[in-house]
Amino acid sequence: MRYESIPNSLFINNRQRFADKMQSNSLAILASNDTMPNNADDVMAFAQNNDLFYLSGIDQDETILVLYPDAYKPENQAILFVKEVNENTLLWDGDFLTKEQVTLISGVKNVKWTHEFEKTIQLFAFEADTIYLGHNEHLKRVTSQMETRQDRMIKWCKQKYPLHQYDRVAKITRELRPIKSTEEVECIKKAIAISVKGFERVLQTMKPNLYEYELEAELAYNYIQNGATRHAFKPIVASGKNACVLHYNTNHTVCKDNEMVLIDFGVCYGNYNSDTTRCVPVNGVFSPRQRAVYQSVLYCLKEGSKLLKPGVLPKEYELQMAQLVEKELVKLGLITPEEIANQDPDNPAYKKYFMHGTAHYLGLDVHDVGLYSKPFQKGMVLTCEPGIYIPEEGIGCRLEDDYLVTENGSINLSAALPIEIDAIEQLMQLE
Repeated sequence: MRYESIPNSLFINNRQRFADKMQSNSLAILASNDTMPNNADDVMAFAQNNDLFYLSGIDQDETILVLYPDAYKPENQAILFVKEVNENTLLWDGDFLTKEQVTLISGVKNVKWTHEFEKTIQLFAFEADTIYLGHNEHLKRVTSQMETRQDRMIKWCKQKYPLHQYDRVAKITRELRPIKSTEEVECIKKAIAISVKGFERVLQTMKPNLYEYELEAELAYNYIQNGATRHAFKPIVASGKNACVLHYNTNHTVCKDNEMVLIDFGVCYGNYNSDTTRCVPVNGVFSPRQRAVYQSVLYCLKEGSKLLKPGVLPKEYELQMAQLVEKELVKLGLITPEEIANQDPDNPAYKKYFMHGTAHYLGLDVHDVGLYSKPFQKGMVLTCEPGIYIPEEGIGCRLEDDYLVTENGSINLSAALPIEIDAIEQLMQLE
C-alpha cells in the first residue's frame, strides 16, 4: 500500500457497529470489486468495494468478508477470505496479502483462502435465517450491463439458498458511514494536505498558453509523489467558457491570457477522498469583473458554510444557499429584482447562472453514501461549493471546501488551500 497503515481499531469498531444493527441470527456477506480489464493483457487500477473496505480495511480483489455475530463459535463471528499466496503467485505477482498481514490490517483473526468460502458458508447458512448482501448501492450509482462480483454473489446465494430471507448491507452502511470516526477524518485531512501541495504547484506553473492538461499533470505528479492512491475523480481543469460546463474534464484547451481557470480536483488517500475547487487568473491577476464574480462566490461560500451544523436539513441548507447566490447575482447585474418577483417558482431566475446543489457527503466515495432526507449530524464531512457561471462573458467560478460538522457548527478541513484573492495573486507571482 502507498498510504500509511490505518489503525485496525477503526475496522474492528465498524464491524461491531454494523453487527449491532443486524437482525438476530443473520449473516452478512460482502464481496470485493473485480479487477477490470483494459486492453489485451492490461487491467485498470483496482478500486475496492467501499463497504467491504469500511468493515475490513482490505484493499485487495478476490476478497470476501463474512459476519455472523450469533455464531456458536466466537472465531466464526468474522471471517475474511482472501486469494491464496503460494510460490507461483509470489513469483509473478508478489504482493498478495498473507493471512498474517490480513489479520494485522483488519483485526480479523480467522482468515481463510477464497476457495474455502463455499464449504464454510454451507455450515453457517444451515443455522442462519437472514443473509445480508451488498450491491454497491448509491444515489448516483453508474448502471452497467457488466455483471459485477456483487451481482454474482447475489445470484449464487439465491440459487444455493432460495428459502432464506435476504436483506441489504446498504441499509446499515448508509446510516453508519456518514458519521466519520477520528481515524477517517485523519485520512481525509491527509488527502486534503496533498491537495494543497498540488494546488500550489499549479499556481506556480500557471501562465498563458499552457494547455489545461499540463496543469492536470501537475496534480497527478503531486498525488503520486505524496503517496496517494489516485485522483478522487477525473480533475476538471476548465479555462474560460469551459468552466461553465459543470462536468467538463477533457482538459485539452489552451489557457488564454485574461481568462480564469476553474480547477475542481480531489485526492484519494487510504481510500478516503478530498474534493476542492479553486479559480485562478491565467495571467496571475484577476480583472475587475473576475474579481467581482470571485468575491461574490467567496462570500456565498463563507456565509453558506455557516449553515453546515447539526439539525439542519439539506433541503433547508440548499434553499438558503440559493438565496445567498441570488442576492449576489443581483449585485453583479445578472438578474433583476423584477425578474425575481415575476419568476416561475419551478424555474427561478437564479438558475440561469447557478444550477447545482452545493453540499454532498464526503468520505470513501467522493459523493459518499447517506440520506439527504435526514438532518446534518455531528461527525459528518460535507462539501460546500457555490458557483456562478456566465457563459456570455466566458466566466465560470466555483469555490469548494470540505467541512467537518461539529457540535456547534463546522470546521473547514481545507482551510490551508489558498482562497483569498491577494494570497492567490501573490503565490502566482513567485518564481
